[in-house]
Amino acid sequence: MPTSTRNRKGRSNPYMFEELFGNVHRSAAGSIWRWRTEFALASGLTGWAYWMAHAITITWTFIVLTGATGLLAVIPHTRRFLKARFWCLVTRHRLQRLCWEARLHTRSGRLPLILRIHPTEVGERVYLWCRAGICAEDFEAHKEEISAACYARDARVSRYQQRSQLIAIDVIRRDTLHATRQVSPQVIPAMVLERARAVNGKAGVFKMASRFTASVPRWLRRRPASN
Repeated sequence: MPTSTRNRKGRSNPYMFEELFGNVHRSAAGSIWRWRTEFALASGLTGWAYWMAHAITITWTFIVLTGATGLLAVIPHTRRFLKARFWCLVTRHRLQRLCWEARLHTRSGRLPLILRIHPTEVGERVYLWCRAGICAEDFEAHKEEISAACYARDARVSRYQQRSQLIAIDVIRRDTLHATRQVSPQVIPAMVLERARAVNGKAGVFKMASRFTASVPRWLRRRPASN
């Protein structure tokens, strides 16, 4: 009798697929999907190393792999590209962890869907699809947690006006307008300081003269008419 009751409850549950997807998310298949980029990269490198080991020796395979890695790290363009992609991966995993820890998920345990992450001039931009029960205001209230979880300076949340379920999170890692070097007064040469004081002194004299001239009545400042 209890078994038939459970079957009837399962058949009458309108959110059966929500619970199914929640169970899949917490399973091994869900973990593989979240780490799909890392698994694909590891599989590709393993297959390439296996093929190279049969084509040449293992020693030369190690030398070629080390040289290619060093070359990618030396070239500025590729180094910046790999660094930006690395932080995109870090941001994705940290956001997923934050959504779970901060309970930014549905009652069945489904996390917001990360549609895309791409690097920007100041960090990364994340596009999220909010599921039923989650809105942009929830992420707006957890901006400090987002910046701390992603090891960033700040986080900004914006919502699309036409589709409120789509939100964009800007992870700010660096400020392009921030001065990278602060010059202390001890570093400035004495001659530059003396010239600056002289210019400031002249400006002060001119300023005092203009104030004195403004205090004189206008009829006294008029020049007498020439005969």
